[in-house]
Amino acid sequence: MAKKKEFDLIENPEAAVEAGLNKVETFVQKHKEKIIGVVGAAIVGVAGVWAYNQFISIPNEEKAQVAIYPAQQAFAKDSLKLALNGNGLNLGFLDIIEEYGSTKAANLANYYAGLCYLSLGQPEDAIGYLDNFKGNDPVLSIVAKGAIGDAFADLNQPKEALEYYTLASKGEANNFLTPIFLKKAGTAAEMGENYKAALKIYKRLKSDFPNSNESEDIEAFISYCEAKISNS
Repeated sequence: MAKKKEFDLIENPEAAVEAGLNKVETFVQKHKEKIIGVVGAAIVGVAGVWAYNQFISIPNEEKAQVAIYPAQQAFAKDSLKLALNGNGLNLGFLDIIEEYGSTKAANLANYYAGLCYLSLGQPEDAIGYLDNFKGNDPVLSIVAKGAIGDAFADLNQPKEALEYYTLASKGEANNFLTPIFLKKAGTAAEMGENYKAALKIYKRLKSDFPNSNESEDIEAFISYCEAKISNS
C-alpha cells in the first residue's frame, strides 16, 4: 500500500493533492465548531493582551516614570528620607513601589530605596529592597549586588558580604567598579578569617587591575594574608 501511495504521488500529483484537500475539508466540517471556538479564543486572548498594554500597562508606565523623577532628584541631593517617603506633593520611592508595582519605574525604585536605607543605617531594609530589584543594566546590577554586600558587612556577616562582593566583582568587567568590589571582597574574607580566599582575591586585583587605586598598597595585603596562612 505504501508503494502504491508513493507511485500515485509521483505519477498523479494532482489527484494526491486533491485527496489531501478533501480530507482536510472533511476534518474542518466535522470539527468546525471546535475550530471556530479555538480561533475565537485566540483572537480574544490577543485582543485582551493588546488592550491591556495600550490602555493600562503603557499609560501606567508613563505615569510611573513621571512620578519617580522628583524622588530621583531628592536622592541626588542626598535628601534620602524625602526620596523614600515623598512630601505629600511628590511620591517617594516607597509610594511608587506600592502604586506602580508592575512597572519598570517601580523596579528601579526598589534599587533606590535599598541605597537610601543603606545610607540611613538600616541594612536589613536595604537588603530586602535591593534583592527585589531585577535589573538588565549591568552597572546597576553590579552596584546593587555590591550594596547588598555592604549591608551584610554592616550586619557583621562577612560570609554573606563576601558572597555578594564576589558576585559584584564577577559582573561585566569594569575598570572602576570591579577593583572596588574585589577589594571589599578581600576585606570581607579577612573579616571571616578566610585568608586563603582573601589572598586569591588580592592577587587577582594585583594582576588584573594593577593601575587601580585599590592596587596601590595591595602588596601589603598580600603579605599579611601570606603571613596569616603560614602561621596557621
